[in-house]
Amino acid sequence: MNRRQMIRRGLDAVMLILLMLLMTYELIGEATHEIVGIAMLVCVIAHQALNWRWYRNLTKGRFSAVRALQTAVNLALLVDLTMQFVSGVILSRHALAFLPIHGGRFGARSFHVVGAYWGMALMSIHLGLHGHMIGQMLRKGKPRKRSAMPIRAGALLAAAYGAYAMVKRQVIDYMVLRIPFVFFDFDEPLVFFMLDYAAIIVLFAVIGYGAMRAARAADARRTSHNDRRN
Repeated sequence: MNRRQMIRRGLDAVMLILLMLLMTYELIGEATHEIVGIAMLVCVIAHQALNWRWYRNLTKGRFSAVRALQTAVNLALLVDLTMQFVSGVILSRHALAFLPIHGGRFGARSFHVVGAYWGMALMSIHLGLHGHMIGQMLRKGKPRKRSAMPIRAGALLAAAYGAYAMVKRQVIDYMVLRIPFVFFDFDEPLVFFMLDYAAIIVLFAVIGYGAMRAARAADARRTSHNDRRN
C-alpha cells in the first residue's frame, strides 16, 4: 500500500467514526454535534480532492453495470451531503452562530433529519461497494478461503442484528419523514446506541457489497455473451 492509499484508508476510517458520532445527535450535545459536522465537511472535501480524477473521467468511456452503480451511489451521496451541510449551516446555533442567517429552520430541520439517515445509508453502501478491498486488507497474509468465512459470517450476523436495530430505532420512519423529529433516550448508555447504529451501517454495507457482486456478475455475463457473438 503506497502513501496515497494509506491516506485514503485513514481518511475513510476517520469519516466512519465521525458518521457514528454524528448519528448520536443531542446525546453528545448540540455544540459537539456541530463541531463534528464541520470536521466531516473538511474530510469530505479532502476525500473529493483525493478522488478528483473520478470527476475528470465521469463522462468518458463506457458505462458498465459496475460503473453505473458506483456513479449512481456517488452522485446521490454527493447531493445528500450537500443538503446536509447547507441545512446544518442554517440550523447552527453554536459553531456558526455568527453567520447572518435568519429563518428557514423548520424546513432545514426536516431536510437535515431525512438527509442524515439517507446519508448514513448511502455512505455505508458506498463503503460496501469497496468491500472486496476491505476483505483483502483483513485477509492480508492469510489463506483466502480460511480467512474469508469468519469475515463473511461476522458481517452477516451484524447485518441481521442491524435489520432488527433499524426497526428498534425507527430508522425507516426517519428516512421517509414519517417522524419529523428524532427522539432519544438520554438514560440509555451511549455505547448501546452506537453499537446499534454500527450494526445498521454494516447492514447497508452488506447491501452495497451484494449490489457490487451482482453488478460484476452482470458485466461478466455481458462480456461472455459478446465473446460468443464474436
